[in-house]
Amino acid sequence: MNAIERNPFHASWERLGKQLPGPKAVLCISAHWEAPGVRVTSSQQPETIHDFHGFPKELLAVEYPAHGDPELVRRVSALLHGHEVVLDSERGLDHGAWGVLRPMYPAADVPVVQLSLDTRQPIQFHYDLARKLSPLRDEGFLILGSGNIVHNLSAFSYDDPVAPAWAVEFNDAVKQKLLSRDHQALINYGGLSAHAALAVPTVEHYLPLIYILGVQRGTDRVEFMDDVVLSAISMTSVLISDGRVT
Repeated sequence: MNAIERNPFHASWERLGKQLPGPKAVLCISAHWEAPGVRVTSSQQPETIHDFHGFPKELLAVEYPAHGDPELVRRVSALLHGHEVVLDSERGLDHGAWGVLRPMYPAADVPVVQLSLDTRQPIQFHYDLARKLSPLRDEGFLILGSGNIVHNLSAFSYDDPVAPAWAVEFNDAVKQKLLSRDHQALINYGGLSAHAALAVPTVEHYLPLIYILGVQRGTDRVEFMDDVVLSAISMTSVLISDGRVT
């Protein structure tokens, strides 16, 4: 709903889109594309995927007609040499991508390419893969990870947004390690808290953060946006940049 509601999350992503240097294209790693192997969207006009149910018709009616970007697809494939990269011309943009990009770039005038998550692989695999993508930052591309630090739908309550102590504890532990640039602790997240298995019952929503860590540099600035935990879902966002955000 953050994609269409004029709430604080929507407003902060809208501001971010205006503050960031205009990217040539966006490479999005979303929690909502799990696939075997390494896959990249290659359609010139990816469809808008409505991969959810039970929401108002206004959300189901959203279309985000961003173009794909052949140059970015070629660069991702080249940088990930040694891996078999499958170009997927059928896959569109899921709500993990357009749900954030719609407030940031409402005109859908920035091309978007998605990279899949092979959740059969260990977290170190994803971190090492992301490190190979770091040159994209110098080439004018924005790398967006869309997931949640804490994501436990079975423990989530729509009626009570107050976060349980274990969710806040894990969210805070991740933030501390982000600030200290302790990537290995974040890769081995089970050691961050006795409640790590509650905070991350399945890994797909945590993995997008790992990709952002993989492209982080030692001189980067780390800032937190929307530092909120709603019930058993963290809406904390982190911006890792070289400081050129105005």
